[in-house]
Amino acid sequence: MSKLESMAAQSPARETVAGLIQRARVAQKVFERSTQAQLDEAVTAVGWAIMNPEHNKALAEIAVKDTGLGVVADKIEKNHRKTLGLLRDLQGAKSTGIIAEFPEKGIVEIARAMGVIAAVVPSTNPGATPANNIINALKCGNAVILAPSPKGHSTSTLLLQYIHKELGRIGAPADLVQQLPAPVTRELTSELMKQADLVVVTGSQNNVRAGYSSGTPCVGVGLGNVVVIVDDAADLADAAAKIMRSKAFDNATSCSSENSLIIHERVYDRMIAALAAEGAALLSSAEKDTLQKAMFPGGKLSPAVTAQPVKKICAIAGLTRPALVEARCLMVEESGAGRSHPFSGEKLSPVLTIYRARDFDHAFSVMRAIYDYQGNGHSCGIHTKNDANIARLGREMTVCRVIVNQAHAIANGGSFDNGLPFSLSMGCGTWGRNSISDNLNYRHFMNITRIVRPIPPREPSLDEVFGGYRRKHGV
Repeated sequence: MSKLESMAAQSPARETVAGLIQRARVAQKVFERSTQAQLDEAVTAVGWAIMNPEHNKALAEIAVKDTGLGVVADKIEKNHRKTLGLLRDLQGAKSTGIIAEFPEKGIVEIARAMGVIAAVVPSTNPGATPANNIINALKCGNAVILAPSPKGHSTSTLLLQYIHKELGRIGAPADLVQQLPAPVTRELTSELMKQADLVVVTGSQNNVRAGYSSGTPCVGVGLGNVVVIVDDAADLADAAAKIMRSKAFDNATSCSSENSLIIHERVYDRMIAALAAEGAALLSSAEKDTLQKAMFPGGKLSPAVTAQPVKKICAIAGLTRPALVEARCLMVEESGAGRSHPFSGEKLSPVLTIYRARDFDHAFSVMRAIYDYQGNGHSCGIHTKNDANIARLGREMTVCRVIVNQAHAIANGGSFDNGLPFSLSMGCGTWGRNSISDNLNYRHFMNITRIVRPIPPREPSLDEVFGGYRRKHGV
């Protein structure tokens, strides 16, 4: 296709997106003049649109039906908890007008809207993730246009129906929240990224890279491949229960689900037994080979097993041992990391890779090797009572979160018993090639204007700055 033909082919996409953007800008220009109370009411309206129990159930059911991913009951819980937690975080948060004053510096900070947000959302969370983005965007006076996955389009369509009804109830413009029309194509998504004021991308790394290269400011998040250490100071029963709760939740759709466990050899057998008591089943070497061929044909993770229950994964792989078919999670033992060891990567399924470590130094080196392959920057976890081991992970491991003695997928995106912001999008810092290293939150959806007034001069003398250095080194 020539360049001219390519431009002509993309023209309908450009025009379609331009129409959405124009409507969004008209609505946003009115909405950004809202008071804090009006912004907060819009946030509450959208929260109720997804948390209304009837709506939540319908959204979860259509998500599983049309994407084929996850578990209805778990999606209901996720939609509820993640939205409720976000609404809690936003209570009392200032997002318009003066948000901070520093008289000693002569600075006043004023929150300003960014404009029209393009939110690219994944099929794994077609309800909770867009709701989270929409709430954060509206909190700061923005409009938002969703780019859902093709399979998730029906879920976001229903979500927007609920949202528009609630926005109408409070007199807010419906065009504040829109989405790309079906079928969602790469061209439409690319155009939306180019024409919006900010791009927020959760999902595939191809989409994240496209966002960063769109020419529009972008907040993209990184690839998960969570590794968790269980050391010899862990409460094994507690660790096993939390790991299984997390790993089996929603058939492991979360990027924060445990993918590998590194277990200290002193407690290895007892920990495997504790996991088995929670419903995990360990594969033999031959069974592992069989599963690997089914899960990683050609060395790449098969979409056929993504977010599927153990029973279906066993059927695909031809595994028939009752202990496996009836398990909540499958476990495979591994010793290496990298492309030649595909179980060391992200699996997005209730399959857990198990490593044996001689001591904490060995566990640390195994974790490092796994992240050198995949998942660098995202997060790691540890079950222990040893504060020194926790501190070492925080000082030396190239991750943005170290989750301690918690169910990783539940805790990593914010929980009612930890202080992280509720979010479904985790920044991975420069280690994960991201622009942010914290959980995506409302402050990423605002500009800040600073009024700067003169203050008494604070210019130091040269001796105040260099005196100690010069005397120490005889300069």
